[in-house]
Order: sequence, then C-alpha cells, then structure tokens
Amino acid sequence: MALETTRYSARRRVRGSIAMAILLGAFALLIIYIYPSFAEASADIDALMESLPESFREGMGVESYSTIEGFVAAELYQFLWILLLGLYMAYIAGETFSDDIESKRLYLVLSTPISRSRFHLETTLALLTPLIILNVVIPLVVFGGTIAIDYPVDPYYLAAVHLLSVPYHLVCMGIGAVLSVTFVRGNTAELSGISIVFLLFLLDSVTVGSDFERLGAISPTRYIDPTEILLHETLAVGDALILLSVALLLIFGSMILFQNRDI
Repeated sequence: MALETTRYSARRRVRGSIAMAILLGAFALLIIYIYPSFAEASADIDALMESLPESFREGMGVESYSTIEGFVAAELYQFLWILLLGLYMAYIAGETFSDDIESKRLYLVLSTPISRSRFHLETTLALLTPLIILNVVIPLVVFGGTIAIDYPVDPYYLAAVHLLSVPYHLVCMGIGAVLSVTFVRGNTAELSGISIVFLLFLLDSVTVGSDFERLGAISPTRYIDPTEILLHETLAVGDALILLSVALLLIFGSMILFQNRDI
C-alpha cells in the first residue's frame, strides 16, 4: 500500500504534535496578551533598546516594541519558533533511524518487501507531521489573539513568516536525519543534532555586525528573519530557496548514507 510507512509513522507523531501545538499556542497567547502593557511604555523600551549595541539587536532580532509586529517577532518568533522549533526538528529527526538501528527493529522492517530508499523517504515524510500541525494552529492562534487585544497583525505577512520558515526547519530536520544514519546510538544523534543547530544559531547571532560576519553565512538562521518579514514587510524568497536547496541536499545525503551503511 502506497505510503503505508508514512501513515504509520505520522500517526505515532500526531499526539505529540498536538500537545506541542497546545503548549506553543498557550505561550503565544501569553506573549500576545501582555503586549498592551508594553505598548504603553513602548517609547521608553525602544529607547533602551537603541542604547544596546547594534550587533546585539540585530543578532537577537530585537528591534522595536512600539508595534505588535516587532514585539511578536522578537518575543515569539525569533526564539520560540526559530530556535526552539529548530532544535525540536533536529531532535526528532535524529532519533528516527538511529533508534531503529540500535534496537534492531530495522532488521524486521527491511525483511519485508520494502527498499531502503523507500523506507527512508516515507519515514522522512512522516517527520513533516509536527510542522504541518504547528503551521496550521499557531498562525491562527497568533492572529486570533492579536485581534482579541485589538492590535491585529497583517495576516499576509504572518502567513509569510510561517511559509518562509518551513525551509529553515527542513534544514534542521536534514541535519538530524544525516546524524541519525551516521551514529549507531539514538541519544548520540539526538544530542548532536541539538548541539549543531544551537551552535549555528549562536554563530549567526555573535558574528552579526562584526569582522567575522561572513562566518555566519553558514548558519541557516542567517536566511530567515521574522522581524524583517513582520515589521519591515520584507520577503526574502531567495533566502528561502537557498535553505530549501540545502534541506533537500541534506535529506538526499542521508538517504545515500542509509542505503550504504551496514546495519
């Protein structure tokens, strides 16, 4: 049956994805509902941020709290959506194949009439489950929350943040997938994926505006900026295409490694 492995693996991830959507949605509402108190003192807060080093403001994506767009971008999307969800995607991808190899379950799966490449592809497609659920639920929560406090964000650019961040999360997933077929132990692949994504995030953050800014170009976070999209209404489609190309390369590379590794 077509995509049977995808359906089976996706069903196993639905419950966790829904739980994560509820937690992130609750946190997003908390952030949104405290904005009116920040709006009253936004001029003082913006003045304080202006006194911070430019490299810090650019690296952390903190630019302005005088608008709901700048506030949501800094407090919600820069860290929760970009960093934490990126770490999560690397983590779940890191456990995907290495756990099956370590537990010997993969022997049973590959004893059935399914090729390694098909198993890899269908299992990788199942990893999209949390991304699909979160990218449906969270923008609705954010948009509804901002309407409720009478500071509505532009739904077009809110949707753009989610759409253009998908390639970034696919890169994080690709990093985890490569590590998952490289290491024998699942814990090693999971922790390595989290470490690499976090270090790449730090590399971009600390090199912005410095003499070593070019080094940050290897970080995927350099190519997605929620503040630019929400606050300045700038859509860097070219950067998203770069991330998508890298993601496909990583996923294809993990497939080649999986086909050739001795299990």
